[in-house]
Amino acid sequence: MTIILIVITVAVSYAAFKSPKLMDQLQFNASKIVHKKEYHRLITHAFIHANWEHLFVNMIVLFSFGRAIEAYFKYNFGNNAILDYALLYFGGILVSNIYALIKHRNNYFYNSVGASGAVSAILFAAIFFDPWNLIYFFGILPIPGIVFAGLYLVYSYQMSVKQKDNVAHDAHFLGALFGFIFPILLNPMLFESFLDKLFRLIQ
Repeated sequence: MTIILIVITVAVSYAAFKSPKLMDQLQFNASKIVHKKEYHRLITHAFIHANWEHLFVNMIVLFSFGRAIEAYFKYNFGNNAILDYALLYFGGILVSNIYALIKHRNNYFYNSVGASGAVSAILFAAIFFDPWNLIYFFGILPIPGIVFAGLYLVYSYQMSVKQKDNVAHDAHFLGALFGFIFPILLNPMLFESFLDKLFRLIQ
């Protein structure tokens, strides 16, 4: 599932790099979604990216943690693993843009692209299943997943409030929260397992 998503995303992103018209047709635009009922944009924006760097970072994170999620889901959910993975990924796409959809529904000039919301959901679901697993920040600095999660949420929230760049930090924040909560929605008993793993090392 992870590899399939990466292949499709790279292919569509590359096509959009070559075609401004395609980029315009697929990107997230709350005004067009609400007023012109172009609902496909709620999903398609996650398969295009602003540039190669944006695409590369998202796909590296997806590859690194998506495979772990496939294993966790297969172990915990058995035959439903593929469906649940799809629900996590596409749910992350939708949930991550709820705030932007409401806030920018009358702003025709607001556009966004990228799989960051869905990738954040994958990342935080992986942290949920193994909170002390090390995440290598920028591929160098090892940080326990649960510590990284806290820093990531604080940073994303603060940057969302400041709005000093062109990054959709609110999508990162909401996608991450969704990814963490999603396994609990599938099986509330997993929260006990999370707490057990979290406090076992602390004690």
